[in-house]
Amino acid sequence: MKKSLLSLLGLLIWLPSFAQEPSHESFIIKNLDANTERFSKAAREIWENPELGFLEVTSSKVLIDELKASGFNVEVGVAGMPTAFVATYDKGGPVIGFLAEYDALPGLSQDAVPYRSIIVEGGNGHGCGHNLFGTAVVASGVALKEWIDANNIQATIKIFGTPAEESGGGKVYMARDGIFNGVDAVINWHPSDRNAADASSCNAVIGGRFKFHGETAHAAASPQRGRSALDAVEAMNMMVNMMREHVDQESRIHYIISSGGLAPNVVPDYAEVQYMIRHPDITELKDMWARIGKAAEGAAMGTGTRVDIELASGLYGLLPNETLAKVMHKNLSLLGGVEYNQEEMEFAREIQKTFNSKNIPPIESAKKVEPYRVNFFPASTDVGDVSYVVPTVGLGTATWVPGTAAHTWQAVAADGMSIGYKGMMLAAKTMALTGKDLILNPLLIQEATKEFKERMGDLKYEALVGDKQVPLDFNIKN
Repeated sequence: MKKSLLSLLGLLIWLPSFAQEPSHESFIIKNLDANTERFSKAAREIWENPELGFLEVTSSKVLIDELKASGFNVEVGVAGMPTAFVATYDKGGPVIGFLAEYDALPGLSQDAVPYRSIIVEGGNGHGCGHNLFGTAVVASGVALKEWIDANNIQATIKIFGTPAEESGGGKVYMARDGIFNGVDAVINWHPSDRNAADASSCNAVIGGRFKFHGETAHAAASPQRGRSALDAVEAMNMMVNMMREHVDQESRIHYIISSGGLAPNVVPDYAEVQYMIRHPDITELKDMWARIGKAAEGAAMGTGTRVDIELASGLYGLLPNETLAKVMHKNLSLLGGVEYNQEEMEFAREIQKTFNSKNIPPIESAKKVEPYRVNFFPASTDVGDVSYVVPTVGLGTATWVPGTAAHTWQAVAADGMSIGYKGMMLAAKTMALTGKDLILNPLLIQEATKEFKERMGDLKYEALVGDKQVPLDFNIKN
């Protein structure tokens, strides 16, 4: 009853101010419309310089320069990562944070055309749209800052530049180091082929390497003297594969043999297998990882080898927040989807011809906003760690032609032209309006915080990577 009265009171306070002051909303939308070209150029510059995780020197500088030019104070190199930053505009009041990503993917070099056209053979590409991701967040933060100044509002905006989402999990180390402490709510988004603002959750994930060490020998002349590290890898894999029958059906277990020896007539003295496991529940995930570790130790014991277990990464799943998600869905629905001009329609038709799927949504679906829902997706993101530290919300907008899969050349193509920019600016408007609502109605923040605490229960956030150092060399080739 008390919760219902609080919610009603918050709504009564919020709705009249919303109705009486449409200038707040129109100011932000007009500001972002006027700056579309500016931020499209920034997104294109990052797209033209695709950099892998922890190596995003040019990409982070583009965003930092935009923020400094707009009056933000920027701290660079936070949490031990040279390309991580926190940009702050402090006018007191509630603290609203935004997450910016800007890393690219390897092997996805592609021109902004609707057919396969590699720019650099083997080069990187923004197949997940992070050139748009980071730029939209900066655009949103700048618009809110100018709205704060124009209306003499007390509020603080923080833009968190988070490296290596694709490979390294930069947000994990920022969360571990307390970078998000003192923030009332965090807003983020992700490029997509559709427009949706849901209360999303996803799988938590742990990944690592199991390095087995044995003894070499001639495989024919003196096999008795060898102790095969590859035998140990195969024994471990067999035990883990049998374990699949005895884990929750929501579990996911992936592995590759990344090193298996150099020649068939030499008993391998080194072999390595990499595992990645997922589960929605963090406690169950930790138990699975411990069981896989026991399988590795047993394999080493049985083959006369030894094993080193190296934890590579660990991400929490998303902790949903319906209070925030409903506010964001309202704003996305108000703005609507993405509408193509004639040139963009032709681009979209040509792109869809390259899909190998029979269930291709109509191009016109880019104009629609998906109904609100409580959603689960089986992949993972380092935003999950942030969501276990502070109430967090996100959305997706149609930056890609409907039917496009992430991490494809088709996504890269759209990310470098007007279709991507239109979705990017829609995301910027939605995030800025959501930030505005939270600033004008503190009761929304109170409700979101209460929901956050209820969902957390007795769980205390502890980074799955422990005290592991940031793997800054993850994408550096020897």
